[in-house]
Amino acid sequence: MSRRNNVRGPTSALTEFLRASGITPTTIARRAQTRQNAQAQAQAQPAAGPSNQGQEEEDVQMEDAQATTQPDGYGSDDLDEPEEPAPKKRKQSKAAQAKQKEKEKAKAKKKAKKDDDDDDYDNGDSDADPYSALSKMWKGDLLKPPVGSFEDCARCEKQFTVTKYTMAANPPPGWLCHICAKSSGADPFKKPAAPRKRKAAGDKRTLVSYEERRFPSLASVCIQVISNHIDDVEALGDIGTMNMDEIAKALSNNRSLNAENAMLFYNVENERLTLYDVTNLTPTAFCTMAMLNPNLTSLRLDFCGRMDDTVAATWAESLPNLKRIELLGPFLVRVAGWQTLFRAHPNLEGFLITQSPRFDADCMRVLAESCPNLKELRLKEVGKMSDDFLECIKLFGGKLTYLDLSYPGTGGALTERGLIDMLKAVGGTLDHLDLSGNADVTDALLFQGIKPYALNLSTLVLADTPDLTDAGVAEFFGNWKGTPLSSLDMSRNDELADAALTALLKHSGADLTSLNINGWKSVSEDALKLIPKRALALKKLDVGWCRCVDDWFVKSVLEQCDELEELKVWGCGRLTEHCARKRGVDVLGVERGV
Repeated sequence: MSRRNNVRGPTSALTEFLRASGITPTTIARRAQTRQNAQAQAQAQPAAGPSNQGQEEEDVQMEDAQATTQPDGYGSDDLDEPEEPAPKKRKQSKAAQAKQKEKEKAKAKKKAKKDDDDDDYDNGDSDADPYSALSKMWKGDLLKPPVGSFEDCARCEKQFTVTKYTMAANPPPGWLCHICAKSSGADPFKKPAAPRKRKAAGDKRTLVSYEERRFPSLASVCIQVISNHIDDVEALGDIGTMNMDEIAKALSNNRSLNAENAMLFYNVENERLTLYDVTNLTPTAFCTMAMLNPNLTSLRLDFCGRMDDTVAATWAESLPNLKRIELLGPFLVRVAGWQTLFRAHPNLEGFLITQSPRFDADCMRVLAESCPNLKELRLKEVGKMSDDFLECIKLFGGKLTYLDLSYPGTGGALTERGLIDMLKAVGGTLDHLDLSGNADVTDALLFQGIKPYALNLSTLVLADTPDLTDAGVAEFFGNWKGTPLSSLDMSRNDELADAALTALLKHSGADLTSLNINGWKSVSEDALKLIPKRALALKKLDVGWCRCVDDWFVKSVLEQCDELEELKVWGCGRLTEHCARKRGVDVLGVERGV
């Protein structure tokens, strides 16, 4: 692409002088072209006749004389036109006059064309680069002298030897010695930068426990300030329970809680302590926690994978008032550690653990014998679960209000007969029941276990129980005399459809605040329309992977369920870019761009 601008670089004093004298590359090229044309015409002209032979010979002699006086190339001392002697006027024949007229016309056309080109150049319209056009005339000055020759420095005028490191003067012409080149800010001996090597890709399996951000958020800045000045945090005064809980959640987001900044949450007067991510706490830190919070009655720790038997033994001695404990991921606690903890807390009312592979039937037996007043029990994802656990749970009959035996894992199995017998013993006082992930659960559990014995439930969770049928669930809710449910989760049961949804809405629709029918792929559009009509008090609704969910359904739910806070629509392919939104309601699962 041609460069069309008037930007020009620095020029030498000689170039400026010639330009002021009217000598430009255009005029010089025009003169050279004229001479070349004359020579070409002389060589191509046919043999002259008798009438003009003398004239032609004289013209050739004159042109040869001019050619011998003009050297090849263009020197700065020979740029002016040579003085030409006045031509002798001789009478020409008609043929010679005709040829002369043709030559003049051709020259006039060429001159007019060159003038146009020259005007275009002056106006910046030439295809040539105006920055370097003038320098082409003096390209001899830009050629670097041979290595080993002598040159005078353009700045200090001292003679020096030319090397491969010699640099041109700026502005030209001339060359600089090494000393002057360095003083001008350039390093003639500087080596070119080596190409950057591509870093080898690290091990993709490497995991990091934090996410480094270039621009930290305000919350992370505050957390960092508190962490750096943990010893002076008392100067903030009374932070308050709500603020402390928000700080704990913020710390869990980037997994930055450690043994140092955990001191912020410790107080001898604490009765409740909740930390949402204690991955970085060591067993020593867990022991310190118990010693600095001796009056705790309720303790919740998530991701406590480093907790072991020494921690359980320390808690047994340092937390005498503990009544409720909730742990996520206590992998390392063995049977002896659990039994020590249970025997030291006979007044324990809540024991809720998730993912504890070493918890077995002996632990369950000691728990039932040592803590007879237990009201809340969660044994979620316990791999050694069996019907022996259920026999021990029966001992809590008349007191147990919360029971979660979900997802026993591949190593554990609860039979439907054992679950029915257990519900017969403890079902009368249950308020929360979660039996998700038990592959042996069928419609018989509904009719023989929940229907006759669990009449006071407010929360029922039966997710991932694929043997439940649509007709069986519909008949259960149609004949069940239990109190209306406030929370129901029967997700990922693909056999359930219209009959089950209609029956459960008829039974508990007015009191439902949370409903999860994720994966009910066969439920129809007409059945879905009953949700915003009968479940007006809903706060959370999950209809993911229900094929008939569309924009109109979402719009009706948002308009009629005034207390709705969260709506999940994952996998609903009929939603479009016109899907409704509502301030204050989180609509989750709408595909990007829709």
